[in-house]
Amino acid sequence: MIEVARLFRLENNGSSLKAFVDVIVAEGMVIKGLRIVQGKKGLFVAMPTQKSKDGKWHNIVDVFDPELREELQQAVLESYNV
Repeated sequence: MIEVARLFRLENNGSSLKAFVDVIVAEGMVIKGLRIVQGKKGLFVAMPTQKSKDGKWHNIVDVFDPELREELQQAVLESYNV
């Protein structure tokens, strides 16, 4: 089960970044810093990232299971669209 714990909208910022989101996964883990981004094909959920010493950005969290990834994206975007 995935539950949106916090959603912070960025209103009228002119950016493709629309919101920051924290989620609770399986009532035992919190993932902070997901982002809702407006892409060319619509909204999508981006994983939290961190900048490394070489200046490149890397995901802190990855979801390998496509079904879990879809469940996460659906829960976050449903919460955003309310």
